[in-house]
Amino acid sequence: MIELYHFYNDGTGWICRTCERDLAVGNEVQNAHSRFFREGEAESKFPEFSSVARAKWLDAIRETLICPRCGVTEKIYQN
Repeated sequence: MIELYHFYNDGTGWICRTCERDLAVGNEVQNAHSRFFREGEAESKFPEFSSVARAKWLDAIRETLICPRCGVTEKIYQN
């Protein structure tokens, strides 16, 4: 597994470490019920990620990750 400074992979995607720490306090209170009861089904025309700290690819060749919340970027180097 690739180790990055700003992001880590939880098995479902890349997560911004800084934003996850910032959001952790609010999530403790919010997670009193399971995600199904909080979010329901994704029937909206504009579905959202369950985590706003989930990174996206900045480029088409998938070398650079960007956090949509804080804007931090990091290039991935694979050997």
